[in-house]
Amino acid sequence: MWICMVYNETDTNVDFRLCQDFGLILSVVSLIYLLVCFPLGLCYNVLLVVVNLSNKVSMTMPDVYFVNMAIAGLVLNLVAPVELLSSTFTRWHAWEYNNEVYITLLILFNISSLVIMYSTTLLSLDYYIERALPRTYMSSVYNTKHVCGFIWGGAVLTSFSSLLFYVCNHISTKMVECSKMQNKEAADAIMMFIGYVVPAVAVLYAFVLILRIRKESTPLDQDSARLDPSIHRLLLASVCVQFVLWTPYYMTLLVHTVAGAPGYINNAHYLPTYYFLRCLSKLLAFSSSFAMPLMYRQMNKNFSNKLQRLLRRLHCRDQSCPHERSTVQQVVT
Repeated sequence: MWICMVYNETDTNVDFRLCQDFGLILSVVSLIYLLVCFPLGLCYNVLLVVVNLSNKVSMTMPDVYFVNMAIAGLVLNLVAPVELLSSTFTRWHAWEYNNEVYITLLILFNISSLVIMYSTTLLSLDYYIERALPRTYMSSVYNTKHVCGFIWGGAVLTSFSSLLFYVCNHISTKMVECSKMQNKEAADAIMMFIGYVVPAVAVLYAFVLILRIRKESTPLDQDSARLDPSIHRLLLASVCVQFVLWTPYYMTLLVHTVAGAPGYINNAHYLPTYYFLRCLSKLLAFSSSFAMPLMYRQMNKNFSNKLQRLLRRLHCRDQSCPHERSTVQQVVT
């Protein structure tokens, strides 16, 4: 890790050894992620997208949101090896990238994080709508697809504001306009508020409403249009997993915003610890790209049927598959 160069010249041998130990731990964890988690996440995200898109007729509202999160997970899968094989994460780095590549990776990472967090948030709110008003089309698959499109558009627009701060923080100060905006803490504050605080409040509000609905016994509780009961467990698990994996990363953004680390940390002894925790938190964030599809695969009871249907369709090829047609007709009715 490049931060160790500072300790090699200006601080004690104990601090330098501590930084070296942190670098070794981070290198090993990064390689384990690339060897185990990365291929699992890539395969299961592709599988989740292909299986659901090949069975569009049988897709439900939660399926659309999980497909959206899987696509964002694939973007994270593209970013992860580029970052984890750089000198920031491992001693045995394969390359060094310049500021332009850094900005591009940061944009893709921020967009993916926003899509994942807001897909989880809107899944919670739409689940409440489906529970409260099962006969309406407010949370229909058709509407959800359009909502997911707006999520991607909103994530790109939201990332643009923080992008200006990051770009100006990496170019020459000769440009007067950018010299006034060289404030990375402001960019982190924007991402912290929009990417974490707003979704957290919305999810908490949705769960309060869902718990209130579950406590009330109404004739609508027996409605056949309601979602499968297993969806509630999948929703609860997905929200918990996403916030557990993403909270450490956003907490490091909060530390950087409030304390101005590393620029305003007077005691250089805390620098290796800060950078180690920041990199480790980003590894946890990358882990959401394989944790979510694995959980969806295990907890969604209809996924296996959709996968078998896809395999039968591939087996049939151009031949007529009467069983497939009857299954689709049952889903439509």
